[in-house]
Order: sequence, then C-alpha cells, then structure tokens
Amino acid sequence: MRVNGDLKDLATTVTDTDEVEPVTIDSADGLNILRHSAAHVLAQAVQRINPQANLGIGPPITDGFYYDFGVETPFTPDDIKAITKEMQRIVREGQRFVRRVVTDDEARAELADEPFKLELIGLKGGKEAAEGASVEVGEGELTIYDNTTRDGEVVWKDLCRGPHLPNTRMIGNGWDLTRIAAAYWRGSEKNPQLQRIYGTAWPTKDELRAYQERIAEAERRDHRKLGAEMDLFSFPDEIGSGLAVFHPKGGIIRYEIEENLRKHLLRNGYDLVNSPHITKKDLFMTSGHLQTYADGMFPPMHLDEVVDEEGNVTRQGQDYYLKPMNCPFHNLIFRSRGRSYRELPLRLAEFGTVYRYEKSGTLSGLTRVRGLTQDDAHIYVAQDQVKDELTTNLNLVLDLLRDYGLNDFYLELSTNEVGNPKFLGEPEQWTTAIDTLREVAIESGLELVADPGGAAFYGPKISVQARDAIGRTWQMSTIQLDFNQPDRFELEYTGPDGQKHRPVMIHRALLGSVERFFAILLEHYAGDFPLWLAPSQVVGVPVAEQYGDYLDDVIAQLREAGVRADVDHSDDRMQKKIRNHTTAKVPVILIVGEQDRAAGTVSFRFRDGTQENGVPVADAVRRISAAIASHALVLKAGDLA
Repeated sequence: MRVNGDLKDLATTVTDTDEVEPVTIDSADGLNILRHSAAHVLAQAVQRINPQANLGIGPPITDGFYYDFGVETPFTPDDIKAITKEMQRIVREGQRFVRRVVTDDEARAELADEPFKLELIGLKGGKEAAEGASVEVGEGELTIYDNTTRDGEVVWKDLCRGPHLPNTRMIGNGWDLTRIAAAYWRGSEKNPQLQRIYGTAWPTKDELRAYQERIAEAERRDHRKLGAEMDLFSFPDEIGSGLAVFHPKGGIIRYEIEENLRKHLLRNGYDLVNSPHITKKDLFMTSGHLQTYADGMFPPMHLDEVVDEEGNVTRQGQDYYLKPMNCPFHNLIFRSRGRSYRELPLRLAEFGTVYRYEKSGTLSGLTRVRGLTQDDAHIYVAQDQVKDELTTNLNLVLDLLRDYGLNDFYLELSTNEVGNPKFLGEPEQWTTAIDTLREVAIESGLELVADPGGAAFYGPKISVQARDAIGRTWQMSTIQLDFNQPDRFELEYTGPDGQKHRPVMIHRALLGSVERFFAILLEHYAGDFPLWLAPSQVVGVPVAEQYGDYLDDVIAQLREAGVRADVDHSDDRMQKKIRNHTTAKVPVILIVGEQDRAAGTVSFRFRDGTQENGVPVADAVRRISAAIASHALVLKAGDLA
C-alpha cells in the first residue's frame, strides 16, 4: 500500500489520519514489489546451496529482476536448474517478509560476513548509493528484512529498503530465471567482478508465457541475426569492437534512409554542412565536453611535435581527439562571420560520424557502437523563436518516423538535478527552458513522461519514444535546448535594434544515429522492409530459359524507372528460385511464362505467397513505381494498387 504517498508493506501500522491507497500486484509498483521479492528468494536459494556466496544487490528492472553474487566459480546452466528448484521450495514454504529497523552498527554486526553489504551501509544516504543500490539503502532509516517461517523462526535476512509481498507464496508460479552474466560491483571496472543471475516475474503463469513468447519473437527479429542472414553488415575483428561495416545490401538501405532524411531537411529549410572527424583539444575544452564527457571519448593523439637531431623539441605538439559530438564544429560555422537576425532560424544539418569510447560490455550490435553517424542538426534562433522552432521540429520528427510505419509515440522530458554540478548554467535558464519544452510537449497532445536528472549537461531535452511492431519502446529522436554553448563560444547576431544578441541553440537528432535506427527498423520489419527500402526490390523469374529475354526487357523498363530489379538466370529450377528470393525477403517476384509473353504481361508473386496474374507490363511498372514513391509496405496481393 501507499501511506501518505510512500510505498509500505501491508503489515505497516496506519492511523485514521493517514492517506492510504491500495497497490495491486499488476500495477507498476506492484510488479516492482513482486520482482524485488522474487530477487530475495533467488538470493536465499543461492545461499542455501552455497553458503559462502556473498550478496551484492538485487533490484527489480524492466520485466524482471537480477541479483549479483560474489562466488569463486561462475554459475552454470546446471546451477540455474538447482537454484530454480530451491526457489520453488522457498515459494511453497510461504515464508513471511518481516521488516526490521536497525542502526548502522547493528547492521554491520549482523552482516559481518557480507563485504558488499557492509560497503553499502557506509554509503547510506549518499548519491553513489542511490544510483546503484537504492533498493538496499536510502537517505532514511536502515532496515533489514527477515524471512521467517510460520512459527516466526528467522531462516534468512537481507539488507533492504523494501517493501515486499506479505509472504513468498504470493510470488506464485509466474516467474523464471532467464540468464547468467558477469557484472562489476556497482558498475565500475575498478571493482570486483560478480556473477549476475537474471529472472522475470509476473502475476500469473499465463502472463509469464505471454512474456516468453514476446522474448522469443524478439530473438527471431534480432538485428544481429537478421543482419548476418541477409548479408547486410558485419563487425570484422580486424577493425575492432563496436565498429561496423555495411555490405552492399545494407549500404543501399542506409542510402535510402539518409536520402529520405535529406529530402525532409531541404524541404524544411536546413543547410547541409560537413565537418572533420578529429580536432584539437582546445575545441572540446571550449565546448565543455572534455570537462564533462572525457570518459566517453577516445584517448588523444599527440601530433605536430617537431624534434631536432639532438632530440630537442623545437615545436610543441598538440593533442587531437576523435570527435564525440558535432555541435562544436557547427558553432564555429555560425561564428565564421557576422550574423543578422534576418538569417535566424539558422538550421545547420550534417550526417556526422562521431566516435565514443563505450565500454566493451555495453556494446550491442548496431544499437550500441563506438563509431556512429548522427543525423545531427543545430538550430540557432532568437529567444522569441524558440517555441515555434521546437514545435516545428517535433512535428518534423513525427512526420519522418511515420514514413517508416512507426506511429505509436509518447514523449519524455529530461530535466536536471538542482545542485548537481554536472549540469552547467544558471538555475533560471534551466527553469525557462524546461517550462518551454513542457509547454510544447503538452500542446502536441502526446503522452508526456518525466525523466528527472536525464538531461544533457548543457540543457534539458524532449525525446520521442516509439513502440515497434511487437510493442517494445525505443528512444528515437531528441530535441535539446542549449543556453550554455552559445555563451562558451560567444555566439552573437545583430538584432533589429542594431545591438549584439546571444542566440539560443537547439540540438536536434531526428533518427538518433543511422546505425541504431537501421537496427530498429530491421527488427521492426523482421527484415521484411517496405518496397522503397528493400535492397532488392524486384526479381524476375522465368518459368523456363526461353522467357529470359522477354523478362530482361521488362526488368530494363523497371530499372529505367529507378527500380532496383534483376533477373535470376541461374540454372536452379523455378520453384527453388522463388523459394530463395522469398527467403531473401524480396518484396516482389515477377514470373513470366508463355501466356505472359504472348499477352505482354507479367505475374506478381508476393512475400506471403499470394499472386496476381496477367498484369500488363506498363501497368506493372507504374504500380511498382507508385508503391516505392508512397513508401508502401508491400507484403501481399492487393498491396500494389
């Protein structure tokens, strides 16, 4: 239940003056409590089997939970089976979760054999603890939860804030352990490496099965798997972790994504610019990136030093960095000459490849890489243009995403933490910027979710969150206000009053990074790209060899119309050719036999196996071209109107 707004165990004593709200197990709070309780059962089961295992932390997470353990040898699949059986026994026992307030000294005495818990006690109340272990300790009193039998005997305990379910039996049978991973204690590579066991928990067995089916479908759609099967991209070891190469088929999809975006940009008054991949250190000192983002940057290259024959340095060298961001370069373009208010809004856009030193353990296919191309733009506006420009850009984002069949959106507003030195600028600037972004978001009519502390160091942002074909949420586009960099770069324009004024800067990425957006689309479509994006749009298959010349002429007309089309002249039988190209997810297969040649027609075969016969060639070219122009998703007969 919630008592005066705070989550509490059902055993909490309340008074007539307390405001009490029920928390159901299928609510967001209820699911977190269920999953946190399941994490405790997991930890208890591990220590029943291996009493020497040291306890880390065990928070609820999206769709599940995990618990970290310090053990001598890594867990194996057989260990997971044994732990699962032990968890089932604990659930059936119906042990009670009993909250107990303790002092720091009492907690240290009781948990003397748990070094990680002792460290958390020492961090109680600090920001470090809140980031990694808020389920264990917080800024209030310290508590331990005892697991007790029905007779009141304490059989296990854990340092924990709670709350928990009344007893283990309420966990039921809608849970499962899902995987094993390694994890550094409190997320730092300087700390010991622990073993992490992940699990999931749901109110019922049916909900568990539905979740498992969603996971299975996500695995079938995994962009890394599809990328290899469809020959789209790879990560050669010779290049390095997190650095992708796009193969010809992937390259043409990427080209279409970028070209479509360029059309949107030019239509909306953007100027296309370009900047180098490396720069001197001073640029990132001016922007503030080296002070706030150095851990995410590759190490510097020391260049330009000149040494004479005796080894004396006759000219000092300089540090150069691979760029992690494009914005400092765009600021220099703005500052390259005097600017007038008549030029504003000035919209500078670039497909800029940036490099970020992501930890190796966080790399994940194309969704988390070290080299990424941002569809980046920086917009310089007068103060009275801010709201209109934000609204225009939000509408541009939504229109662009709808091009790809993504139309289920909500917005997230990321703000600063008052008093946190990470966030640069004056409090009044932050307040004004946040209020403006919130107003624009509300006027869009979309759902708005708060993200406290999630802002960039230079200003707050709105991000567009989109749900894909199987209901997963992806952060897509971001629009950020920046009142910091115009000051740091001393950007100015001449206003209508003849005086110098400071512009407001808007950072805007429509797709985020091209690599990540490519991965999202690949999974969203499960590889069945719309006709306009498909690397091979049309393949001709003759019923027999003698119809190849006729089909060559049809394909030539399609190519003349800008369609990516080929004829399969291989020695394979017709049915095998059709099967091969269907497996390769070609949207349209043209089949030609004697009847088609005599009548000047073709037959369409679609990805789902349906066909449309006797289509005049000119009509076929028109319909395919129209479907490409309209960005239609062609899967079956009737989709080519």
